[in-house]
Amino acid sequence: MTSPDQPTVPAQSAAEPPQETMPMRSVPLAAPRRAATPYMPPAPPMRPAARPLPPRPARLPRRWGMWLLAAGGAFSLMLLIAAGVVVAAISANVLPGVVVGGVRVGGLTLEQATRLLGEQSYRVTLTADGQTWRVPAAELGLKVDVRASAQRAFDAGRADGNFWQAVLGRVRVPLVVALDVPAAEAYLLANQDQFSLAPVDASVVFVNGDVQALPAQAGRALDVQGTLARLVADPAAALESELPLVMQPTFPQVLDVTPALNAARALLSSPLALRVYDPVTDASITWSAPPQQWGQWLTAVSDPASPLGLRFALAEAPLIDFLTAQAAVFDASRTIDVPQAVAAVQAALAQGDPRLATIQVKHLPRQYRVQAGETLTGIAWNVGIPYPYIQQANGGRDQFSAGEVITLPPADSFLLFPPIPHKRIVVSISRQRVWVYENGQLLHEWAASTGIDDSPTWPGVYQVILRERNAYAGNWDLWMPYFVGVYRPIPGAAFTNGFHGFPTRGGGQILWENSLGRRVTYGCILINNQNAAWLFNWAEEGVVVEIQP
Repeated sequence: MTSPDQPTVPAQSAAEPPQETMPMRSVPLAAPRRAATPYMPPAPPMRPAARPLPPRPARLPRRWGMWLLAAGGAFSLMLLIAAGVVVAAISANVLPGVVVGGVRVGGLTLEQATRLLGEQSYRVTLTADGQTWRVPAAELGLKVDVRASAQRAFDAGRADGNFWQAVLGRVRVPLVVALDVPAAEAYLLANQDQFSLAPVDASVVFVNGDVQALPAQAGRALDVQGTLARLVADPAAALESELPLVMQPTFPQVLDVTPALNAARALLSSPLALRVYDPVTDASITWSAPPQQWGQWLTAVSDPASPLGLRFALAEAPLIDFLTAQAAVFDASRTIDVPQAVAAVQAALAQGDPRLATIQVKHLPRQYRVQAGETLTGIAWNVGIPYPYIQQANGGRDQFSAGEVITLPPADSFLLFPPIPHKRIVVSISRQRVWVYENGQLLHEWAASTGIDDSPTWPGVYQVILRERNAYAGNWDLWMPYFVGVYRPIPGAAFTNGFHGFPTRGGGQILWENSLGRRVTYGCILINNQNAAWLFNWAEEGVVVEIQP
């Protein structure tokens, strides 16, 4: 055991050779003495030596900092986009940039896209030569499969290699469309006229009483099968963009209007003169309009069948105004049928000259005050109307009191055909004579025989209404050669009074050969056979027959 005041000597190991040592003396231990230390004043405080500053780093230009800032922002944006891409790629929505049939469906679920497409109003824009028509798709047989179209939108960018385009840009996919071909063809056939444009023949136009030529213009017609083939080829494109109609040119038939131009100028060289004819009085008047007036009414209508290639017509409104104003000159018993007059003028103008038209004066029912002592038959004889017709116009009555006002049928009630103004037959009962006129000239004057008192020939203005070479009168068992029927003495009766030659009875007996000039018939007008044959061939239906008392 060692003392703390004794130094410890390490033991030598047996293996180590003994080292040479100095002999030690044992001396008593005493407190150690401290050597005297000389005094030294304290040193002044020392300042730390100045340390050298590190070199200042070089500063970058300011624009470099901006670039670094932008680069950092771009990098961050890319990280965000990348994150969005990952989200979009794994989501159940249509990729952001997908458009189907012009409808944006990006970001919608498949069901949302289907519903949105189903809410659209689908129309087709048809085009032709700058014109457009908007037609409901269903009318053209087009039907959008909205579910399949939405699925196509959902698949866009996922299976077609356009992923980044569908996310960062725009991807357009077509609709899925079914076409009902028969329905489309039926629509085009039914509506082809509205898409077509008729060619315009060369014509003339009237301007302020002058006439000018108008050139011809080509037209177009819808090619139904060509348009249908275009629709069948790509129905979706027709629905999403437009469908140009296939048209075929059509060409006018009239190219040269020089003859019509000359004819029009000839028309306008003179006034419009219209003949107004009263068949009851056999009087005519003329209504006239100067070229400066009626030239403004003229129009030209294409008519390839006409030698001129067109026909002339008058605008109806000013013509009606003109005719109505002119008719104001008549008294209360006369007028004109304006539509009938317009038709007559137009027909004459189509023939090349409106002056060929004849406007017929129409007579109206009249009021007659019965005089003292007058009978129905006496009134009928004086006014020229068979009495059964006056009786019919007054409720079937045949007795009238003095001073009573009764109605007389129109004076032209028996004119069933358009009158023929240039021919007229006049019969005189009192003189038992017949006169035949043509163009105002007397052709013949014949002796005649009219009806007896019990079956008289009635005065009035009548008309040739039928002709039979040999007519039979059953009431009297008579055959009447060259019969020219003039009027029915009783309303609705089957028999007719008229002209004829000497009648026969019993197959050979000839009557009244020596009776001309006396009233011997049962209401007809008897003339000899030769004159009856001539009249039968000359007097067509419509010739006016005036029978005077």
